[in-house]
Amino acid sequence: MIPISVIVTGRGTVSFKVKGEYSPGNPSGFSKVFRPVVTWNMTYKCNLNCAHCYINAGPDKEDIVSTEEGKRIIDQIANIGSPLLIMSGGEPLMRRDFLTLAYYAKSKGLRLALSTNGTLISERIAKELKEIGFMYVGVSLDSPDPAWHDKFRGMKNAFSMTINGIRNAINAGLDVGLRFTLTRDNIDLLDDYMSLALSLGVSRITFYHISASGRGKNLKDMAYSPVQYKKFMDKLIDYAKKLKGRVEIETTLGTFDGIYLAKGEEDLDFVAESGGCGRKMISIYPDGTVYPCQFVDFSPLGNVREKDLKEIIRNIPEIFTNPVNLINGKKCSSCKYLAWCRGGDRVRAYYWGGDLLGDDPLCPINEVKD
Repeated sequence: MIPISVIVTGRGTVSFKVKGEYSPGNPSGFSKVFRPVVTWNMTYKCNLNCAHCYINAGPDKEDIVSTEEGKRIIDQIANIGSPLLIMSGGEPLMRRDFLTLAYYAKSKGLRLALSTNGTLISERIAKELKEIGFMYVGVSLDSPDPAWHDKFRGMKNAFSMTINGIRNAINAGLDVGLRFTLTRDNIDLLDDYMSLALSLGVSRITFYHISASGRGKNLKDMAYSPVQYKKFMDKLIDYAKKLKGRVEIETTLGTFDGIYLAKGEEDLDFVAESGGCGRKMISIYPDGTVYPCQFVDFSPLGNVREKDLKEIIRNIPEIFTNPVNLINGKKCSSCKYLAWCRGGDRVRAYYWGGDLLGDDPLCPINEVKD
């Protein structure tokens, strides 16, 4: 995660509430390798059928972990001292026992966030989420154009249902943020998207560089161009300045964003200290398999139904924890920013580039920096 607003303005919103204040020169110690943020992908079930779904979720899938097994997973997450549990899916609200598990996690002292498509957040659910004490609700919304969002998400009226869910959550007093997956077809719609976001009253926006895992393996042709990227980033920096302290802007799956906007070595060091698969976060998939993060679906670390999470997280491969000396792609290995960027996204290198140690094929830095 690259905290654009924090780097550009020194101010955050949701992240400051969750982590405390941090900045270049004062990086956050919120999570660490053996005390990571955990994304728990609770189910393969989803009422949508998104083109880019990293976990291949869908309406015809079934839950694998029972309620009691889910509680044991929560116990393990609490035992490692995770500073934040992100309840995700598929669509986590498709689990009939979602609220039971959420209340249980809260009883174990865990701080909670929800990752959702927003379509199932009714007024009642929103009030329950507030009562449980969710610190943040992240809702996926990929375009200001309803027809484009519906097509990308694989269901008619998904846009209107998501907007309704966002409003219900905000009306219940929850901190709500949007999550926007960047493609060549929507990256140029930033101005309209920001207008929509501001009209909704969200407090955070996270832009996701498209991942290559799951259904994303087949979406390489949806990648934006370096020209589109530069225009987008320049506008994003301007928005971060204009919205300082009101709406927090972050990006993820693109450490090169931090390189693009860095003004000096302090900023670069801050980028290097930012999160990343296996360094400050892990993921637990619906069958209990643990991965370095939710987008890495090819490097299993173990299964929490068979082995304790505390032991599993000691097996994270060096390519995720300290990849700099391992990466051998022609572009990345010769890049002067490698020590801070850490080679970008290993998933795109693996699936789109054909080499886990190779270049991140989406990285535009050589074309737009300096």
